[in-house]
Amino acid sequence: MTKLLSLTKAFRDEESGAAMVEYSILIGIIAVASIMVVIAIGAWVSGRFTDLCTGLDAHPTGTCSAAGGS
Repeated sequence: MTKLLSLTKAFRDEESGAAMVEYSILIGIIAVASIMVVIAIGAWVSGRFTDLCTGLDAHPTGTCSAAGGS
């Protein structure tokens, strides 16, 4: 019986599992934030290229073939 109580107390006092959960949550938050930053930068760059293409199309000598990638 005392062995069971000591095992239960040792399990209760162990903190390595809690630390692993905390680090997992932290890694998840960092991953989500990184993905959101990449998506935001991609949208910003796409908007800039769209504005550039529109400006080139508005100029008499410029052409922009966005579908062709040139």
